[in-house]
Amino acid sequence: MEKGKITVFSGEGRGKTAAALGMALDAAADGKTAVVIQFLKGRGLAESFFCKRMEPDIKIFRFEKSEVDYDDRSLEQKEDDVSSIRNSLGFARKVLATGECDLLILDEVLGVIDNNIITVEELRDLVSHRGDTDVIFTGRVLSGELCTFVDEISQISTVRFKKYETTENS
Repeated sequence: MEKGKITVFSGEGRGKTAAALGMALDAAADGKTAVVIQFLKGRGLAESFFCKRMEPDIKIFRFEKSEVDYDDRSLEQKEDDVSSIRNSLGFARKVLATGECDLLILDEVLGVIDNNIITVEELRDLVSHRGDTDVIFTGRVLSGELCTFVDEISQISTVRFKKYETTENS
């Protein structure tokens, strides 16, 4: 049996999640299904009405209770969310074990490692059960240890970012 491909979108630039979601849209356009699990992102996309319209082809999940980004949470909020994050990784394991989707995106899972919530070895063990499901990891910091078992790495960097402003005369 062929193993699914593991892809990483990492770096300090903007667009890692967008690149991963683009892959989910490509999968859906090909008649495949994608599951996205978001970590550390505060409100995230799971509550979006637009995202609900993409189901059942693309399903987005977020298990953390806090509505603010992980870095902006209090120490108490971070401790509360650790068990939710671990539960979401258990859910990811179930998704892979059952072959529930063709593509699994673990959005900001590299941040989960960087914040010492899980280890690279735990993530390696998780994806060892992927069968032919493709898996995407996103996050800022890429561990050298992670590079030993992934198939493709894209480093995302932002050359220029300017927020669009609207004026009354626009």
